[in-house]
Amino acid sequence: MPYPTGPGPLTQQRKIRVEATAAPAYTAVMSTQNNQFHTDYQRVAAALEFLANHHREQPSLEEIAAQVHLSPTHFQKLFKRWAGVSPNQFRQFLTIEYAKRELRNASSVLDTALAAGLSGPGRLHDLFVTWEAITPGEYRKAGDGLEIRYGFQPTQFGTALLATTDRGICALRFVTASESATLQNLQAEWPGASFRPVPTETAALAERLFAAPADGEERPFHLFLKGTNFQVSVWRALLAIPAGRLLAYSDVAALLGKPSATRAVASAIAQNPVGYLIPCHRVINRIGGLHQYRWGQVRKQAIIGWEASQQYAIAQP
Repeated sequence: MPYPTGPGPLTQQRKIRVEATAAPAYTAVMSTQNNQFHTDYQRVAAALEFLANHHREQPSLEEIAAQVHLSPTHFQKLFKRWAGVSPNQFRQFLTIEYAKRELRNASSVLDTALAAGLSGPGRLHDLFVTWEAITPGEYRKAGDGLEIRYGFQPTQFGTALLATTDRGICALRFVTASESATLQNLQAEWPGASFRPVPTETAALAERLFAAPADGEERPFHLFLKGTNFQVSVWRALLAIPAGRLLAYSDVAALLGKPSATRAVASAIAQNPVGYLIPCHRVINRIGGLHQYRWGQVRKQAIIGWEASQQYAIAQP
């Protein structure tokens, strides 16, 4: 039986604006932590790339550590600091066996998503996400004069471009080539808008997005999305996938009530404008492979492994 589709017009989504605030002292401390995570990520990414290129040889911890110019002891400390688990524990979350086990449990994720309803806010850990959306045609009619405020910030998954408007966050994308190329691509997607750099505002936003929260803290975010009705319905469905869980592209199509639309779903996922917050990284292919990722397969591995590590740590007594 096909899963039902979500509710109707995208322009009727709830419009909730949440201001990003951060005390200066807190921001300074968390900026230091984000810079440390960012530095750690460079070595984590190099280690993951080495593992991917030599997976048949099953390199030892000592061999992997040597590739990133660390002793095994310091490599262990780096992973514990960045992910909260040991390198060997982290590797378990990147195996085909782990991915297939997650896919076998997909039905429970789909059932939970349907019970919660696709029209409601999405949750990513403690992140509470609401949105509004316009189609490209609506933007062409009314988009002139929109101001987009942006900044490049260090995160535990590399440098990210964050962009926001008075109506919500419109972009989060990781830098793969250069900051200037990343910004130019965003400007091309929002013709007619003006762009203003706001490093302090986006630093506070990055802290809220990527920093570990206090117990019981809920972090709300509002998104301003531009896409076709189908694209936005796919992005909305991604918000129903819990942190640390994985679905196949066909599962997302089933969730939308369009089981034959797997390719169209994959195309919409590839156009996700708000990386990490809209968790397109949680979708893999049916046989357990990671498939492509807009910001690089190594980064997708890192995010999947990091989220699984956080869930593992939470589950420990």
